[in-house]
Amino acid sequence: MTTPAFSLTELMAVAAAREIADGEVVFAGTGLPMLASMLAQRAHAPQCCLIFEAGTAASQLAHLPMSVGDPRVMRGAAMAAGLFEVFSYGLQAGRVDVGFLSGAQVDRFGNINSTAIGADPRRPKVRFSGSGGACDIACLARRTVIIARHEKRRFPEQVDYITSPGWLRGGASRQAAGLRWGGPAAVVTTLGVMRFRPDTHAMYLASFHPGLTAPAVAAETGFALDLDEAVETPVPTAEELRILRDVVDPERVFLQ
Repeated sequence: MTTPAFSLTELMAVAAAREIADGEVVFAGTGLPMLASMLAQRAHAPQCCLIFEAGTAASQLAHLPMSVGDPRVMRGAAMAAGLFEVFSYGLQAGRVDVGFLSGAQVDRFGNINSTAIGADPRRPKVRFSGSGGACDIACLARRTVIIARHEKRRFPEQVDYITSPGWLRGGASRQAAGLRWGGPAAVVTTLGVMRFRPDTHAMYLASFHPGLTAPAVAAETGFALDLDEAVETPVPTAEELRILRDVVDPERVFLQ
């Protein structure tokens, strides 16, 4: 059997979906997180519970929403309330197993910057939108999955500003800061998938995407990236691609 052709977006969606286990509560955002969550719910995690920042929980999506505020997120939901209920009864209570995040910069300990580029945040070179609910998810989800474009400037040794905390300075520094649980588990990028060492919490390359090499990924990373365990990212199966293309996003809203 030959491996079906797939796009980078499809590969990333599949890699992110595989981070979701059956029965888990998933805090999903717009774009790739929605693709991944819907794919997981239809492929290997039918009992995962999807919640969205706009206030819905346990959504049973029939069509891909354009955003977390799209009325389509309400289909089959167990709760259709507001941001307060999702963040208090879900995140604050420790009920969210996995949350998806992104940002302008991600450093070697998974700290995310979506605030500003430049040494002085009061006079930044570039100003971004800020946290939204990302800091809450980073602090309160049981684990997070980061999705990002992989470029050297986006993966510095240390972010210019910590908008959403990862493992902070590594080791036990996250717990020492009062964050009792959570932390980033994986970083799915346009070049590969990174994970974190259980002791130091430093990032390492778990897999590089087909057609690339581990050194090629390291060359686009702004810090020394551990390559010792890197393998090729498993490709999407024919069934995963069918679900993505025919069920999740047949109109090619995000798969274009």
